[in-house]
Amino acid sequence: MVICLVPGLSRPSPACAADQDAGTASTADDTQQAGQPAWLRRILGARSVTKKLPEVSNPTPYGETQPTTPFYETIPGFLQAPYGPPSFGPPYGTTHMLGDWGGVQPWLQKRGLYVALDVYEDLAGNVMGGKKRDYTVAGQVGMTLDVDWDRLLHSRAWTKDLWLHMLVVNGHGRNLSRLFGDNSNQVQQIYGSRGNVLAHLVWAYFEKAWFARKVDLSVGWIPTGVFFQNSPWVCNFMNVWLCGGEAPTKFLRGGRGWPSGNIGGILRVMPMKELYVMGGLFAVSPHNYNGGISGWSWAQDGLGRLSTQAEIGWLPAFGRNHLAGHYKLGAMYDNSRYDDLYEDIHGNPWVVTGLPARRQSGQTSVWVIADQMLVRRGPGEMNGLILGGYYAYASGQTSQIKHSFMAVLMDTGALWHRPLDSVGIAFLWASFSRSAILSQEAAATHGLALPGANFGVPYGIQGHETIYEAYYGFHIVDGLSIKPDFQYVNHVGGTTVFRDAVVFSTAMNVAF
Repeated sequence: MVICLVPGLSRPSPACAADQDAGTASTADDTQQAGQPAWLRRILGARSVTKKLPEVSNPTPYGETQPTTPFYETIPGFLQAPYGPPSFGPPYGTTHMLGDWGGVQPWLQKRGLYVALDVYEDLAGNVMGGKKRDYTVAGQVGMTLDVDWDRLLHSRAWTKDLWLHMLVVNGHGRNLSRLFGDNSNQVQQIYGSRGNVLAHLVWAYFEKAWFARKVDLSVGWIPTGVFFQNSPWVCNFMNVWLCGGEAPTKFLRGGRGWPSGNIGGILRVMPMKELYVMGGLFAVSPHNYNGGISGWSWAQDGLGRLSTQAEIGWLPAFGRNHLAGHYKLGAMYDNSRYDDLYEDIHGNPWVVTGLPARRQSGQTSVWVIADQMLVRRGPGEMNGLILGGYYAYASGQTSQIKHSFMAVLMDTGALWHRPLDSVGIAFLWASFSRSAILSQEAAATHGLALPGANFGVPYGIQGHETIYEAYYGFHIVDGLSIKPDFQYVNHVGGTTVFRDAVVFSTAMNVAF
């Protein structure tokens, strides 16, 4: 008999209590697998029998499917924490539709090689509003390789808790938001060709941990938003203001997120499982694409400036039901010099005078992220009713968007006997900076083309933009999910030039 105790208390954990009821679920799984045709069982391979109720963990970005085993339980070399940033493990989780690949996965993992292959496709269209009605089919193929050097090199002293992480993607499709007149927001997680290259590099970095994995260092090619200003739920939603790092930070050169990497390093210290502090230092690329359009050109010119990011996080679990929460405060400072969006060297609108823009020293962003489970449905970090929110600020003199705010409410389908399904609603709002608006007004007054910045060229004078989003994620089988999504875009592109847009989409994700 196994007794699980809540830390500091002498009563059984509800998650463990749920495990005790798993016998029926295991029997059902055995019966279902035994009833499959022999040819199908040979293709899928042998699957390990679940000995407990389905665990709903953090669905990681870019087309995850539930369930996902927490990475710190699956890959032992990672920092022990209630949950980890996506880069702590394979970005598509550890469940595979094709099982163990006919024995290939266990053979590889025994040698320290973790491989994941994922296909994500999204059909989206705006049925009304915007510049015009249109639709797109966009998607990508992603492949990760995670190497445990301790296993690969047979446990040498220096290889303990040393890992290599690598992710490449191949994308296709058109940008729906751009088609209906919104250059400031993206209603699709995947919305482009990723450089029209066979394998666009997203990340490639080494990770080393010390002191029972309480100190962790990552060095290499890293998207900053994979570690900073991130939380388990952000990529449940389609809108890119949330997924892959939040706006406006990830649209600043010093904080570019997925699929752009940055040369740099991140040091994380976690003295206890409920608290962490981390800081990062990254080279800032002055170009439109970090590492070139393919992501592989690390030796770009002009990498003389640095971006510093820091974040502190508190990860509590309240009460006998272990209601998980994530509370984070972070900031970024980029010591590069950037053009003022409005003033020239004499303080007048440069869009009118034609003089060089005033150069501003440094660029700052600050963010706060919080979420709290209100009702637990079963074991797992995301298995319950969860309320979350996000606020971020960026320097308005150099960033088109100055403030952003998001609020979300999410749950599983446990109430209607679909525990691996997910459902959520979100409210997203962003306001454009006074400097950007003044420059646009000056250009409009003089009959000039409206200037753009880090959020694209607008069709009219900007003010604010609001998005309402709702989704339902269907778990079909392990490794396969389908997610219909609805978004209502108010003030398309932050202007009133076009009617509000209504966008419907359906995404399918297959983790092979």
